[in-house]
Amino acid sequence: MDKTFFIEVGQVVKSKAGRDIGEIFLVYEVLDDNYVLIVDGKTRKLNKPKKKKIKHLMIYKDIVNLKVDNLNDSYVRKSLKIYS
Repeated sequence: MDKTFFIEVGQVVKSKAGRDIGEIFLVYEVLDDNYVLIVDGKTRKLNKPKKKKIKHLMIYKDIVNLKVDNLNDSYVRKSLKIYS
């Protein structure tokens, strides 16, 4: 069964487990059926995303466009500000 049919790059997610429990992130890259790379622009920046299991994430329906010309950590922080 493909578990990643509902998760996309730019999707807003919330951590359900680990040290970052309750934090809001964006999906930066889908690695496989079980793992994604997530960023938040503060503790997890674009140059060092966190590898996280999909089952440890609560997935929101909202998607942020990450295909912009000057994608940087500030853009990610501003995109996630309304969820904090």
